[in-house]
Amino acid sequence: MTNLFDLTGEVAAVLGGTGVLGGAMAEALAAAGAAVAVVGRNEERGRERVRTIEKAGGKAIFVSADAMNPASLTHARDTIRAQLGNITVLVNGAGGNKPEGTVAPGGDFCKLPLDGWQAVFDLNLVGGTLLPCQIFGETMVAAGRGSIINIASMSSVIPLSRVVAYSASKAAVLNLTLWLAREWATKGVRVNAISPGFFPAEQNRRLLMNEDGTYTDRGRAIINHTPMGRFGNPEELAGAVVWLAAPRASSFVTGQNIIVDGGFSAVTI
Repeated sequence: MTNLFDLTGEVAAVLGGTGVLGGAMAEALAAAGAAVAVVGRNEERGRERVRTIEKAGGKAIFVSADAMNPASLTHARDTIRAQLGNITVLVNGAGGNKPEGTVAPGGDFCKLPLDGWQAVFDLNLVGGTLLPCQIFGETMVAAGRGSIINIASMSSVIPLSRVVAYSASKAAVLNLTLWLAREWATKGVRVNAISPGFFPAEQNRRLLMNEDGTYTDRGRAIINHTPMGRFGNPEELAGAVVWLAAPRASSFVTGQNIIVDGGFSAVTI
């Protein structure tokens, strides 16, 4: 059975691999045998992630790229192919939220600025998903083989309060995932999504936890809504990403959204 999840010979590009969740997924893919390119803008964090992977016996490189810049992504793709070989796994983990796309408690949705809305959509849908799928997906389709794993969000299926633009943009990421899965199903390229629940990371830690480690009001509300009674650990995304990357383990899986949320979405009241 372990051979089903052996990624030896696979080449994975992890966009957003310099972050907490993306980095954990990069480590998981490398541990399963893939050669991994950690792709992002923060060179210091990217190279530190590469060192962690190499220390554990894996193979990895850091490649600098701006997900909002097609030329930068094309250069990153070509660099990875030159150093590691044809890319067979793409994890689109770049993205995030911006304050200008958020409606504060008691705020007026009608006053939400258009440029704030567009900035969040560009970050998550355009740079975080569309452009990488076009640029990296082009070579996968040409080779007739590949697995694209888009990172959606719990807010893709349950719109969360305050983060209106983020929720809508992540719902669009999920819709694009389904569309591409249908289009590329006969071309050898599988397209799926992972929707993490609540994992404290750079962008949301202050929303969920106080400086002393206690929960904020929002954090406590989420914990009370989560059957497992805790937040997720980044390493708990490893199984899902390796499964979707493995051509033998998930060869008939495409167009799916894998929710990893501790049961949050199972609670309706």
